[in-house]
Amino acid sequence: MIMEDFTKNTAYHRAQKRVETIKNFYTHFIVYIVINTIISVFKIYDDLAEGTPFGEAFFEFGTFSVWMLWGIGLAIHAFSVFGLPYLLGPNWEERKIAEYMEEERDSKWE
Repeated sequence: MIMEDFTKNTAYHRAQKRVETIKNFYTHFIVYIVINTIISVFKIYDDLAEGTPFGEAFFEFGTFSVWMLWGIGLAIHAFSVFGLPYLLGPNWEERKIAEYMEEERDSKWE
């Protein structure tokens, strides 16, 4: 009974941590969209005020560079949240913990 409660409690905390990780990613994504949109609008507005045609101001590398650079960071964050658990497989964390505990137990008795 105690072990079953411990297992349920551990599973709950693991699920809670996973939900928190996903929530943090979505927050990062929303901030990425909002901040980059504001930066782009100000950049385009500034270029238009200097007399640059809209097409050139919109498609200038500087307008998209922040999107691309921050987007690389966002992609890495997305991979760590969504891709890495699937790449490592289910129960990877438990298998690694068991492996390290086994190694430690074996090394103590030798």
